[in-house]
Amino acid sequence: MDLADRRALMAVARGERPADLFIAGATLVNVYTGELHPANVAVYRGRIAYVGERQTGLGEGTEVIDARGLYLAPGLVEPHAHPFILFNPTSYAEAALCTGQTAAFADDVPWNLLGAPGLHTAARATEALPFFFRFLARPERATEGLPPVPLADTEERLALPAVAGMMEYGRWPRQYRGEAPYLEAIDAALRLGKRAEGHLAGASAERLSALVAAGLTSDHEPITAREALERLRLGLWVMLRHSSLRPDLPALLPLLTEHRVDTARLMLTTDGATPAWAAEHGLLDEMLRILVRAGVPPVQALQMATRNPATYYGLEGEIGGVAPGRRADLVLYPDLREFRPQRVLAAGKTVVLEGRLTAPLPRPDWPSLAPVPVLPDPGVAANPALYLPPAAAGEAVTLPVMAYENPVIARRRDVTLPVRNGRPDLAGGPPDLLLAALVLAPEPGGKPRRVRVARALVTGLGFGPPGLATTLHVAAGILAVGRDPDQMALAARRVAEMGGGIAVAWDGAVQWEWPLPVAGLGGGEDFPGTAAREQEFRAILRRWGYPHHEPVYTYLFFTGDLLPRMRLTPAGLFDVLAEAVLMPAEG
Repeated sequence: MDLADRRALMAVARGERPADLFIAGATLVNVYTGELHPANVAVYRGRIAYVGERQTGLGEGTEVIDARGLYLAPGLVEPHAHPFILFNPTSYAEAALCTGQTAAFADDVPWNLLGAPGLHTAARATEALPFFFRFLARPERATEGLPPVPLADTEERLALPAVAGMMEYGRWPRQYRGEAPYLEAIDAALRLGKRAEGHLAGASAERLSALVAAGLTSDHEPITAREALERLRLGLWVMLRHSSLRPDLPALLPLLTEHRVDTARLMLTTDGATPAWAAEHGLLDEMLRILVRAGVPPVQALQMATRNPATYYGLEGEIGGVAPGRRADLVLYPDLREFRPQRVLAAGKTVVLEGRLTAPLPRPDWPSLAPVPVLPDPGVAANPALYLPPAAAGEAVTLPVMAYENPVIARRRDVTLPVRNGRPDLAGGPPDLLLAALVLAPEPGGKPRRVRVARALVTGLGFGPPGLATTLHVAAGILAVGRDPDQMALAARRVAEMGGGIAVAWDGAVQWEWPLPVAGLGGGEDFPGTAAREQEFRAILRRWGYPHHEPVYTYLFFTGDLLPRMRLTPAGLFDVLAEAVLMPAEG
């Protein structure tokens, strides 16, 4: 906003120029003072010009909204979003706007693979949406065995105006030891005046001081009130999380209801809620309901979902409150218990009325803006030999197994199997023992039919399906999981043919598939279509005995070593805590 824009807003505020929009008679949720008080609001060219008791700026062409009996609040702000997980930015905005959320600070995956120019192009495309997107740059790959991100690349992305900071810097033990590349990336963000978000899952209170001294500014990983309190006491901003993977808010509530901490440095995040979760539960609005039912004052709850994240990212002059000069991203609520918006405005335009979008959102060609997954040739992926257990000698062999105890945490379990025809015989192991293989395309310039394969054995995911393959994971290539190498090969071939997605095979054929054209991670459908497809995927896995509550993240994190303990990475089967490759990749 330039000086001419500010002069125009001042003229509206003085009553010398008509407003575009006038909201009359609302009860304002003032997140700056914590009050509820009557107020009228005048809006000009998407910005708030006036907040007060007068009826100023009314003219012949002014749209008037009668807000008597309604609460007027700022649009909700998500400080830590992953809009590439089955979503694309348009379908994510569709889901968010209907809940009263008008802004998100989002992971720059997958566009970070294209460097600063690719991220800049994607950020420009989001400007077509009635939604405030800012991005957070990832300084690392999420799995062992991929090339590191050059510091210069991270710096270039951080320098973009659309980038507000660094996304969850995950390998905190290496940061704690003071390893140079990890400290240099944090320093790059701080030198540019950007935030450096940590990913401090499991970090003890005694280790936190060194990590805060390294320059980290926030963390979204506390799962108990005690962990959250430890981080607040050391000056970190803390995001309280609740969504499909980790519904943590009930365990964090004592921070507010018993410790009664100052909430000025607390934020709310759904941390990558899936489309199906958003369709059933909502997003930040569901967190507001939980907080208020637990006795947290509604204004205080809204502060954590509006003012606080805007302040954290240095954008309190743009979003997060109802005040002159801010974007007119506004929500009208009938009550402050259920937080079901009667109307949502983005930049002064009504985009949601009674829970429904007032018009379809623009749909940029997201697949064309995202990197194309580098996948093995379909004919190569169709080779069942890639998915066989690793070669073995003798009459029996003891192998480390990825034993899933919940949707994403796999611990080591050693299993002894008989050897037949030079390979372990799965029939001699636990009834839910499955094969897993990560099949990587050859390096540029390499032989096209030469691939690299990392293999593992898995328990804890049910007894099937016989063959599942997907690009919905954080490493490169195709991840295949199942009990039948022939049907794993069928599924992998289909994923390669689609250029990314999910395929499930049984009875000798691919029975279900879902193309994910946005870098092999995001779907091309609108929000309702995406949520419906995810529900189909969940139903298939339940049919085959999947025992946990969140299959999307099981496969997404299968290859990612930012969580303990066993991961199948491009380097091989990897023990995260020991930082050791237990079964190296071949090829």
